[in-house]
Amino acid sequence: MRVGTPSLIDASSLILILDVSRKLAAPCDLTELLELIIKTGREVIGADRGSVFLYDEEAKELYSRVATGETQIRVSIDKGIAGECARRRQTILVDDCYADPRFNPEIDRRTGYHTKSLITVPLIGLDDKLVGVLQMLNSVVGHFGPDERDVAELLAAQAAVAVQRTLLLEERMVKIKLEHDLTIARDIQQNILLRRLPRCPGYSLSAFSKPADDTGGDIYDVIRLDERADASPVLLLLADAAGHGIGPALSVTQFRAMLRIGLRLSADMDALMHHINQQLLEDLPNDRFITAFLGILDPATHQLRYHAAGQGPLLHYRAAEGQVVWRDPSTVPLGMFKDLDLPPTPPLVMAPGDLLVLLTDGFYEYQDAAGQVFGKERVGDLIHRLHARPTSDILGALLAEVRRFAGSAKQIDDLTALLVKRDA
Repeated sequence: MRVGTPSLIDASSLILILDVSRKLAAPCDLTELLELIIKTGREVIGADRGSVFLYDEEAKELYSRVATGETQIRVSIDKGIAGECARRRQTILVDDCYADPRFNPEIDRRTGYHTKSLITVPLIGLDDKLVGVLQMLNSVVGHFGPDERDVAELLAAQAAVAVQRTLLLEERMVKIKLEHDLTIARDIQQNILLRRLPRCPGYSLSAFSKPADDTGGDIYDVIRLDERADASPVLLLLADAAGHGIGPALSVTQFRAMLRIGLRLSADMDALMHHINQQLLEDLPNDRFITAFLGILDPATHQLRYHAAGQGPLLHYRAAEGQVVWRDPSTVPLGMFKDLDLPPTPPLVMAPGDLLVLLTDGFYEYQDAAGQVFGKERVGDLIHRLHARPTSDILGALLAEVRRFAGSAKQIDDLTALLVKRDA
């Protein structure tokens, strides 16, 4: 608390602060702004060094973006003189720092600097919001007094609003750049998805993918394995990286790239699964993995050899029996274990009119406003009713049914589907 009669601010200091106020009002880079505040503070207060500590409200810490002669420093507001200044929102003057128990000499030991005296002033912005603290070290006349306090508080009042405004602008620019980068990432991912699926004689195929965010962790692919053969086998892929957003999007994009490179090197399906699993194990964080269906459909034999690494349930509609058959995953997700077990999976035989429906869990786990999930039963019932229609119609009806079920509930997971039907 201030005691006694306030002192008058020196005219030259006031002129300098007013000049700086005009500069502070002009838009500028945050680092440049803080450097200007430090430079002005040293001149008008008469200090050897200075720091501006910004307040990290979430971490309850003060951190330096600029400190003359120092590297970045982070301190809890529960500690030290700067922390007490921030908590109490009061100016603190110290004539002999090493005699003050609140002073932390660790910074001096790290920097080789010797702090004798200091003045610390809170930076209070609009809406009484704590922006940070301004700290000046070592008075050039020996100690800081009432005159220096008045000047420091006047400078801090001007600086706080300018820093607050610049921080908001900086956050806005970061957000704009992030949105721009996400748009680019979304465009890249959407361009990877096939606009027109490859031809597979005797079969019709349809696919769909819609991320919950700007980018998604799901992907599908259909690849002809022999472009020279009219009845070329096709590789079918449906993959889902844990989570959704930019991280999983990068993971499934990497997955697809590794898969296509492996095919160019003539790797068989088992080798592809083992090599991709090993690479994902090295690249993904410990809590991340990818579920994937990888199958090869031969239109000459109508057999589908596949591995379902955590991807399921799989729906096979048998037209002759009028029966929906659910198939479970055949092995664990990729990127989890070093030794991937690939037990032999009996080929799935596609008889005339049969339909294979591959869906990511976003369909089955889609919730309505009451928290009820869409579930596999609704999927099975729809397929049973509409199996005779073209795959594009079936897919459209499925999406419409999900939207009707969800009502106003927001999509919280990616939706990806791949439908394969043998002509009747």
